[in-house]
Amino acid sequence: MADDLTLLDGWKAKGNDVMSKRPIIYQLFVRTFGNTNETNRTNGSMEENGCGKFADVNLAALKSLRKMGFTHIWLTGVLEQASATSYACRPADDVNLVKGKAGSPYAIRDYFDVCPDYAIEPASRMGEFRALLDRCKRCEFAVIIDFVPNHVARSYASDVRPELSFGNGDDVTKFFDRDNHFYYLPYDAAGGGPPLKLPTAHLPGCDGSYAEECEWGRVTGNNVISWAPSIHDWYETVKLNYGHDFTTGRNTAHLPADDAGVDVVPKTWRMMDEMIGYWQSMGVSGFRADMAHMIPMEFWRWLIKRARGRQQEVFFMAEAYDNDPAKLTDGHVLDALLEAGFNAVYDDPSYDILMGLYDGVNWCNDLDGLIFTGERFHRSLRYGENHDEVRLATPLEWGATGMKVGKPVCAALFALGRGPVMMYNGQEVGEPAAGVEGFGGDDGRTSIFDYWCMPELAKWVNGHRYDGGRLSAEQKELRDWYGKLLRAIQSPAFVDGEFYGLNFANRGNVDFGRCEGETVSGHWLYAFLRREKNQGEAFLCVVHFHPHRAAEKVRILIPEDALHWLGIGQSVCFTEVLAGEIRIETRRENLASEGIVIPIISDCSAMYFRISY
Repeated sequence: MADDLTLLDGWKAKGNDVMSKRPIIYQLFVRTFGNTNETNRTNGSMEENGCGKFADVNLAALKSLRKMGFTHIWLTGVLEQASATSYACRPADDVNLVKGKAGSPYAIRDYFDVCPDYAIEPASRMGEFRALLDRCKRCEFAVIIDFVPNHVARSYASDVRPELSFGNGDDVTKFFDRDNHFYYLPYDAAGGGPPLKLPTAHLPGCDGSYAEECEWGRVTGNNVISWAPSIHDWYETVKLNYGHDFTTGRNTAHLPADDAGVDVVPKTWRMMDEMIGYWQSMGVSGFRADMAHMIPMEFWRWLIKRARGRQQEVFFMAEAYDNDPAKLTDGHVLDALLEAGFNAVYDDPSYDILMGLYDGVNWCNDLDGLIFTGERFHRSLRYGENHDEVRLATPLEWGATGMKVGKPVCAALFALGRGPVMMYNGQEVGEPAAGVEGFGGDDGRTSIFDYWCMPELAKWVNGHRYDGGRLSAEQKELRDWYGKLLRAIQSPAFVDGEFYGLNFANRGNVDFGRCEGETVSGHWLYAFLRREKNQGEAFLCVVHFHPHRAAEKVRILIPEDALHWLGIGQSVCFTEVLAGEIRIETRRENLASEGIVIPIISDCSAMYFRISY
């Protein structure tokens, strides 16, 4: 993205056609992003700990994020969720149904409304949200919001569209009916029969009961059929029914096809289509689908086709995990979701391998098992953080390496394929999520259940000036480095290019970052090539993951078939673009036998070399 920014009738960034081909996503959790109240009292109320507002995401914030290289903003948790906070326009939920004081953003209370916590004037919350959408549009951001199709809050009741409240018209005497919205508990289900007994009786102010489910009860969001779900279950949510009895297996072929009319599909399908259309009409450009693998593929084909009929470029990304027994396909669910119409799917396996470098027994070479041809490799959404995962800078995991570990992790993941990449607010300044926040405890994550402030990000927010005025020199350097990374991966070789791994060719190379006592190389060093189609622009990417040891006199062999793949001439020049201080010239004939020699690669660092010849 060009650094030239102008202010003309609101801020406008100069266009970049390449950027539009590869989403660079900033996950912005409104509750914490703009909150500058640093009290951070454990289990504190909104009055005590404060809460971010839609208005906090001002033009200064958006301009800074746009300049950094982001193209999309995922406004996380904006839909109205169950909460222990009351308003004149909305009473608080039963405390037995709420995780934390603020409540989980994945326990949706009204799909057609936004959270009043985020409005300066709660009664005008939708107007304030529309104003935020307008600011994002002026800054040329595409806006993504959550879509939580698998479950809703037990207290779900739409004030905006009451005729579309889930549960209306359900036959509560049946565990399953095609046109019920929920699955209802049989009297002989586990847990000793009615009433519903929630696992909250030991919590302050709770008794474990819920008056609405004394005579009948519903299955939890994580498929637990019990009158007494555990504290580890998604007890505050109830599972939605898409016309398939999940207890009968994964065969959903009986469901309607993607060209089915609205009048013949299950009721839940119709309501979800109404909801997606509602937000599309407001200017929302995309949706992040929560636990998408638990939903029938037939529904996804139908819904996405209808959404694209309203807006061809609407963006759908799926949080999904192939190793979850609850997936509704026998094949690889990520491939099935892409076939159903998703633009991108989560790449959890690569993330897990890199975490295992520090907290397990993994080697960089293990990434080679995930390198393959096909749609999924180049349409995977890759990330170093999101709200479900621990912070990179947490002292609890990632080997307690600190904020610097984000450099190799993201430099590797973001350059592997052509798919979208994502960063989570606070990652860019090393937010560690240290201490006990509330419901989530001290788990290395910024709580999504509690009112809280991110103290390190608040230094960048700096009274909503978003100028980084309170950041340390190390934090400023880290944020600047991420900006260089994001701009680098918008080059054609990364946006449209192909991948060629080099670790396999260097496993026997003793100068490929090998540590003492190792008999094979590729533990802490990962190297690969990216090349634009038709042998255009090319890069050599070298990533060093070791937490505290530099790699000296690194020699990287580039085999003959890779040189042919690159189309390299006799004279070759490698110019590093992230730091811009290294330039290496060599001859083609040397690369396969002697390789390119890099004098030193610092611990937790990466180099992208532009190849010219």
